[in-house]
Amino acid sequence: MLKKGVSLRGLEVFEALAATGSVAEAALRTGLSQPAVSQQMRNLEDALGVDLIDHGRRPMRLTAAGRSFLTRAEAALTQLRAAQGELTVMDLSHLETLSIGLIDDFDNELTPRLATILADSMTHTHFKLITAPSHEISAALRAGDLHVGISARMSETLDNISEYPLIRDPFILVTPADLEMDPSDPLAGLRELPFLRYAREQRIGQQIEAQLTKVGLSFEHRFEVGSHLALMAMVARRIGWAITTPLGYMRATRFQEDLAAHPLPFAPFARTISLFAGADWADEVPLEIARMVQRLVEPHMIDPGLARLPWLQGEFHLIEL
Repeated sequence: MLKKGVSLRGLEVFEALAATGSVAEAALRTGLSQPAVSQQMRNLEDALGVDLIDHGRRPMRLTAAGRSFLTRAEAALTQLRAAQGELTVMDLSHLETLSIGLIDDFDNELTPRLATILADSMTHTHFKLITAPSHEISAALRAGDLHVGISARMSETLDNISEYPLIRDPFILVTPADLEMDPSDPLAGLRELPFLRYAREQRIGQQIEAQLTKVGLSFEHRFEVGSHLALMAMVARRIGWAITTPLGYMRATRFQEDLAAHPLPFAPFARTISLFAGADWADEVPLEIARMVQRLVEPHMIDPGLARLPWLQGEFHLIEL
């Protein structure tokens, strides 16, 4: 049983204060007034009998007890948000058939959850779901083999295909955890190890190569890897460094102790993950699926990503439908 004074709102306020170190910023995030934020924090600390935040510092910093409690609080909030999102189930029972392709970035968390939710809502539907890289999903949509595809935004416009943007997924730099980076010249540190590229046919690899060319950077072409997990495993083993996105980085949970994520040392850029559907479909079904995907992505991917990489706040986020 929770102690009196430990509330969901108090946990949300604590999470916001831990991320921002500012009562004013926490108020903006939670939609409360600044006095209400302070009161919620006092109630929580009184209930637990410990100081979670050093209130005498600006910006505020977590105490040792606060750091320990934050891990548990974030896990609890993630589960509650996920449960809330999954309670809103669409009704697709009227469909005779549905074939959907999902970007393989979602394999760990989102794909199994979305598959079960969709299956539960289709009592008499012939249902097909595949996971694949973005370029394969695009090809299947173009050939008419899929009704719906979720992938990185296409460089070309496909006739009779509607797009519903879902997520802004910025590119980040990932290095071995022990690689020393000089803040004044981060590119110097990168010359110590080779650049690990995505496979050239993958859309993510093409976008990275185009940006490197745009900013006038070139690196020896030795490694080309078509798997997020294999790429992150190679970085963790100090074979090289890579450019990926939060979605790719967060999939590599078992390697993260040996990885360090950094902002790009050159002009930032991002990819857009979108839902694509045949234009002959009414908006209702694609929009329902898009909204369900966003309800799953936020607690399972974006919130944990921002908790681990808070400097991505404002860059890694859902796109309003």
